[in-house]
Amino acid sequence: MAAALAEEAPDNEDYYALLNVRREASQEELKAAYRRLCMLYHPDKHRDPELKTQAERLFNLVHQAYEVLSDPQTRAIYDIYGRRGLEMEGWEVVERKRTPAEIREEFERLQREREERRLQQRTNPKGTISVGIDATDLFDRYDEEYEDVQGSSFPQIEINKMHISQSIEAPLTATDTAILSGNLSTQNGNGGGSINLALRRVTSAKGWGELEFGAGDLQGPLFGLKIFRNLTPRCFITTNCALQFSSRGIRPGLTTVLARNLDKNTMGYLQWRWGIQSAMNTSIVRDTKTSHFTVALQLGIPHSFMMVSYQHKFQDEDQTRVKGSLKAGFFGTIVEYGAERKISRHSILGATVSVGVPQGVSLKIKLNRASQTYFFPVHLTDQLLPSAVFYATVGPLVIYFAMHRLIIKPYLRAQKERELEKQRESTASDILQKKQEAEAAVRLMQESVRRIIEAEEARMGLIVVNAWYGKFVNDNSRKNEKVKVIDVTVPLQCLVKDSKLILTEASKVGLPGFYDPCVGEEKSLKVLYQFRGVLHQVMSADNEALRIPKQSHRIDADG
Repeated sequence: MAAALAEEAPDNEDYYALLNVRREASQEELKAAYRRLCMLYHPDKHRDPELKTQAERLFNLVHQAYEVLSDPQTRAIYDIYGRRGLEMEGWEVVERKRTPAEIREEFERLQREREERRLQQRTNPKGTISVGIDATDLFDRYDEEYEDVQGSSFPQIEINKMHISQSIEAPLTATDTAILSGNLSTQNGNGGGSINLALRRVTSAKGWGELEFGAGDLQGPLFGLKIFRNLTPRCFITTNCALQFSSRGIRPGLTTVLARNLDKNTMGYLQWRWGIQSAMNTSIVRDTKTSHFTVALQLGIPHSFMMVSYQHKFQDEDQTRVKGSLKAGFFGTIVEYGAERKISRHSILGATVSVGVPQGVSLKIKLNRASQTYFFPVHLTDQLLPSAVFYATVGPLVIYFAMHRLIIKPYLRAQKERELEKQRESTASDILQKKQEAEAAVRLMQESVRRIIEAEEARMGLIVVNAWYGKFVNDNSRKNEKVKVIDVTVPLQCLVKDSKLILTEASKVGLPGFYDPCVGEEKSLKVLYQFRGVLHQVMSADNEALRIPKQSHRIDADG
């Protein structure tokens, strides 16, 4: 029955919006909304053949919505999985007395076979490309040494190291995964590579285990075992042991990490590493919506250090973050600061300046594109030169803002327009049909609206003077954009009951008499109404709940 209901209704129909009820609406609220719309759209109330045909279609649509939402089983399916849940075959064998939780389990069972078939087609490719650049000739150059060398007027910038790594995951079953990875590295003319194969098995909801096999041209075979286990709901442990075979013999290694949730946003870690570079490390990481803070202490051979880092997350659409860190140990002291920002839907660009003793000054540029990472560390000088710090800080900012204004922003704007145009073309026939249905619904509402207005005028109640729905342009920076709105005065007046208008927290595009005038763009609802003889005005976002009348909507007489 659920599948049959789904087939009769349009794919993008929101049943709650159609009935204009809350998602938590009771059976009484559903019944009241259904009865009201049935009285409005009943075919017997219209003699005109065209209006009668439209009334029959809208009446059937309202009836389908009520059938789905008034039945606890189909409503639970619709609430959890939407229309795709109603289309799933197999619900006819489900007992109708099951709870929503049991229905969820049944749906997951019906989907499991499809998911397992898709496993074979899914991989999770990850890759990193790192290119090290030596630009010390820009700042550490002695010009008098090169006066007699032809072509020496330009600083020499060289690529002194490269690293490429790639990995893919191949799900074998619902619990087993094979991971194949490899890497190639070169530095100052010398290089090498390795290849690894790991087999991971999820043993239970609390843990998994992984076997690793590897080989390379610089080092011999590698055998490893990694185990992850949840000890408690707030604590887990990871152990990784490995045997590296080489011409010098067998090099064993063991790493154990114990982690615990200290509170909702804070994790504490204890790490012990035994092998070639033995060390003990403890760290605390606090991650919130607006910040990320880390403090770490390590005692080990050959390096012991203390590190503090902080990252601030701005709540903007570009996901801008600024960060800084201080690291001090036996190797010296390093101060780093930088920022990163989202430059497109799948790309994040970041830059970090590193100033250290005795490391010097470096600029690190990083681009994340989906699951691929491109890293460009640029070594500027071995000394602490203020000029190098200045250019490493200002240079990337100037280049970024110039590129953002001249290249990135126009490209993203053009890309968005292309996507919107493509979306409009693909939905043009559906939108045209929705527009015709909305216009027909408005014609069907005329007689009811006339009676509602007469009743509201008699009691000095709520009269919708004008109402518009769509894209409004109020910002001067967007004055060249076109306003795209439709008149929804009649549909809103038709929803007035006892001098009140209540719209639920859902897109207004699903309301009777509405359609989407600007597919893929931000929409709002603007209403000018009269209550007790006084004009009021309000504008609300598309998915925002609205209750009128309200004192705050009143237009001052002197305004």
